Amino acid sequence: MSRHSQKVNLRVAERDFKYYIFDWDDNILHMPTRIHLERRMPDGSWQPHSVSTAVFAVVRTDTANYRAPGGDWERAFVEFQDYADGGESRFLRDTRTALERVSAGQLRPAPSFQTLRETLVEGRLFAIVTARGHEPETLKEAVRLFIRMVLSEAEREEMMANLRGYRACFDGLTAFGSDEEELDYYLSLNRYHAVTNPAFRRRLTREGEGPGPASTESAKQFAIRDFVEHVIKIIARAGAESGHRPISVGFSDDDRGNVEAVERYIQRELSSRFPGIKFCLYDTSDPAFTDGRKVVVSGQLDFGF
Repeated sequence: MSRHSQKVNLRVAERDFKYYIFDWDDNILHMPTRIHLERRMPDGSWQPHSVSTAVFAVVRTDTANYRAPGGDWERAFVEFQDYADGGESRFLRDTRTALERVSAGQLRPAPSFQTLRETLVEGRLFAIVTARGHEPETLKEAVRLFIRMVLSEAEREEMMANLRGYRACFDGLTAFGSDEEELDYYLSLNRYHAVTNPAFRRRLTREGEGPGPASTESAKQFAIRDFVEHVIKIIARAGAESGHRPISVGFSDDDRGNVEAVERYIQRELSSRFPGIKFCLYDTSDPAFTDGRKVVVSGQLDFGF
C-alpha cells in the first residue's frame, strides 16, 4: 500500500481500553510439539512416553506415574527451547504447521484463536505468557506469522488503519511509516514472556521473585503483573482524560491450575493494587466451553489519574 493512500481510523480514540494476556499452547493453537516423559509400567519399570501439551496439563501432577527422563526436565522440554532446526526455531516450524492444518480444516482452532485474531485486527495491546523457554523475539515472530497466515487482506488493512489511528490519537503523528514499520512498532509495544526462559528466570531472581524451577504459576503471575504495569504506563502517557475510561485485562489459559493460581493472585494483590481495572479470566481447559469459562475477578472502578 502506498503511503499517500494509507487509511487512518481516528475513531479508535473513542474505544475503551481492553487488553489481553494469552497462553499459547492449546489456548491459541494446538501445537504438534511434544513433551518427552517416562511412564511407569505395570511391572514398575519406566518407559519413554511422549505427550502433547494438553495431556501434560492433566498428568503433570501425577508424579507416581510420570516423570522427566532421569529427572532432567530440560530433556523433557527439549522441543520447547530455541534450538535451531533447519535454520528455523522449532516453535516457529510447529506454529506454521499448526496454522496450515487449521487453514486446511484438519485442526480445530484452540479456544482463544479467534480472540487473538480480533485483538490483532483491532490493534489492541496484548501479552503472550507461556511456560515455554523461547526468546521474546521468537514469540513475537510467531505472532507475525499468525498475522500473515490467518488475517485476510481486508483484516490486515483494517488492522493497519487502526494502528495508524492509535499513533495519530495518542502519539500525535500526522505522517506514518510503511505498513511494515508501523507493524513493527505495534508488535514492539506488546509483551512476550516465556517463563522458563533462562533470561526471564534471571530477571525474576534480580527482582526478588525467584520462584523455583517448578513454579510456573508464580512465574506467570509475575509476567501478568509486568504486563499490567506496562499498559498502565502507556495509558498514563495518553493523558489524564484517558485515565477515566473503562479498563479491562483478560487472561486465558488452558491449564486450570494456572487459572486458579492467577485468580488467587488477582484477588490477593492485583485487584487492590489496580482497583480501576476489571480482570477477566478465561479457563479454556474444558472443551465443552468453546471460548472458555469466564470469571470476572474485580469490578470496574474509576482509575483517576
